[in-house]
Amino acid sequence: MGRKFVSVLSYLGKPLYKLLTYVIIFVLFVLFLIGRITREIWVYASKESKKITIPRIKFPFKKSLLFVLVILIFFILYFLFFILRGLPSPKELVTREQSVSTKIYDRNHTLLFTIYKDQNRTPVALPEIPIHVRLATLAAEDAEFYNHPGFSIRGIMRAVVKNLKEKKLSGGSTITQQLVKNALLSPEKTLIRKIREIILSVAVELTYSKDQILEMYLNEVSYGGTTYGIEEASQIYFGKDVKNLTLGEAALLAGLPQSPTKFSPFGNDPQLAKSRQEEVLYLMRINKFITQEQEEKAGNETLEFAQNKIQILAPHFVMYVRDALEEKYGKEVVEKGGLEVITTLDLEIQKLAEEVVKQEVDKLKNLTVTNGAAVVINPKTGEVLAMVGSRDYFDTTNDGNVNVTTRLRQPGSSIKVINYAYALENGFTAATLLSDTPVSFNVPGQPIYTPRNYDSEFRGYLTLRSALAESRNIPAVKVLVTYGVDKMVEMGTKMGITTWSDPANYGLSLTLGGGEVKLIDLARVYATLANGGQRPEIVAIKEVTNYQVKTLEENGHQAKQVLDPRVAFILIDILKDNTARAPAFGTTSALVIPNHPEVAVKTGTSNNLRDNLTVGFNQDYVVAVWVGNNDNSPMARIASGITGASPIWNKIMSALLTNIQSREWETPEKLTKTAVCTLTESLPCSGCPVREEWFLEGTQPTAHCSAENVKNILENKILPEAASTSR
Repeated sequence: MGRKFVSVLSYLGKPLYKLLTYVIIFVLFVLFLIGRITREIWVYASKESKKITIPRIKFPFKKSLLFVLVILIFFILYFLFFILRGLPSPKELVTREQSVSTKIYDRNHTLLFTIYKDQNRTPVALPEIPIHVRLATLAAEDAEFYNHPGFSIRGIMRAVVKNLKEKKLSGGSTITQQLVKNALLSPEKTLIRKIREIILSVAVELTYSKDQILEMYLNEVSYGGTTYGIEEASQIYFGKDVKNLTLGEAALLAGLPQSPTKFSPFGNDPQLAKSRQEEVLYLMRINKFITQEQEEKAGNETLEFAQNKIQILAPHFVMYVRDALEEKYGKEVVEKGGLEVITTLDLEIQKLAEEVVKQEVDKLKNLTVTNGAAVVINPKTGEVLAMVGSRDYFDTTNDGNVNVTTRLRQPGSSIKVINYAYALENGFTAATLLSDTPVSFNVPGQPIYTPRNYDSEFRGYLTLRSALAESRNIPAVKVLVTYGVDKMVEMGTKMGITTWSDPANYGLSLTLGGGEVKLIDLARVYATLANGGQRPEIVAIKEVTNYQVKTLEENGHQAKQVLDPRVAFILIDILKDNTARAPAFGTTSALVIPNHPEVAVKTGTSNNLRDNLTVGFNQDYVVAVWVGNNDNSPMARIASGITGASPIWNKIMSALLTNIQSREWETPEKLTKTAVCTLTESLPCSGCPVREEWFLEGTQPTAHCSAENVKNILENKILPEAASTSR
């Protein structure tokens, strides 16, 4: 605080000083008003006559005193009722609802996007603002700031002279007055508002320190358009924090508030910005804030401006988070409440996924594929690490802004894990023999339903392991028939599907992808498997605070056990079994991640060729990928595991696991591994084809098959009894 200001306060004391100030303002107001009235009378009289003779009128002393007293009372009442009445409190500068931008960050605090309505503002404390930035502002706006009580007599006198000449009210405002005008009063230019501004400025000076006022001003003032406050101005114009501004940059920003549009380096005449910067540097020098050498050096500094465009990273994810914030806090709070949002997104993984999706989709144009999407989540926590909603968010011509990861699409065979999850919990085993033979179903009120395999061929009798690994359709439908669609809908809802509301809406094709789901829900289903049957809650936001550093929410990790961990383990074991899927996909398909045999994966393609998916995981990552067309038009024939979504999935997963050691899955308790005959689901006898299979304790076979039975089966003379058993 300036020495003169301090000495006045020390001598008089704040109450007396305040009273004296009001008296001075009142006297100035009366004199100003009388002068204004006299001037108007003179102007009016001049129009009537070139020369006015005003006769002398002698009033008796008592009458004159009474007249003056009446006038004085009138002015006092006018002053009290029309100027002081309803005057805001200086405390509103810190208690009012200030419009502050909301910022969304990734998990490593990298800024993804800034949300605001009319004012893009990020408050910053005065100690974080370099001294040369503060001095530049003082030189440009109010060099005597630390030496006046809130208003400047010299400034007011200069403004009065200018106002009388130009017939308009302007100029003479100190930094305190500008703060009051912008934050507490209306922007109208009237005499009453100007007087209220001066009075309130004095009150503010008596309430806050000079440093506090300067800090509030630097966070309040407009630097052009929707940019408010020195921090956002620094970001918008130079792409850096205010603490990193050079003297030349600080001088340019300090010159903007006088006329942001005129002096903007992004305006019609950028040279005006340079001229204004030089003027500010000159003012800094004559006020002894800098030396002539510093002035010349800063004036010759080459300024590198930030690109004048809206910056947004991970756009689909940002909009996903924004919707969640608005649903919880309301649009007004999100746009003006200054929320600081730390999300779960890993920007490096996001960039990887975006690049791979774009590159691979571009390769599929000859297969009539125009779009792709991917989501990466942590199966233990449910945290979204990456979300690519389309090939290019900014390609609005092709609906690139549509987030396919949250839209309903057919999942194809990738949904079969839900069907088999219920089956394995209810009497089926991985060794159960299923029939891959022609079949038709006559459902009352519906056309005859005849499921077909992807290759339109039949495999005869094969184990549940092989049926799932090879993605055979007919065995999956036959399994669903044994317990009904309603049970699959129930299991799907438990595992993470949020869109299956009524079992009556679906038929037996549900296990082949006949019920639409969201890609992010499907990722959660697979995360439930990877998490040992515990369904994680999808989390996109880790923490939300406001600009006053008050914590509004912190999200931990929540999971619910919805599936027997032994069943989850068996499904994982099947989905990572490259040998079991080899008859359909080969041994070197895009479903194989080199040096990572623990990775489990499943593909899916809708019967109408409108959707192609691949979902795979290990203990740390679930990667779900979709390709197709936003308008639902069909693609050309896609061979799952070779083209389509699988190469995208492979490249993302391979990159994620580059520096990670392979880690086997932990075997749950009460799970046993037993050698079985692959033809009869029985304990093997001499000459049987044998493999070891996992069983829930108590479900492993106890009887042996016979050599004669095996021989008959191989010669197709009899059917395995197990294959015809309903479960």
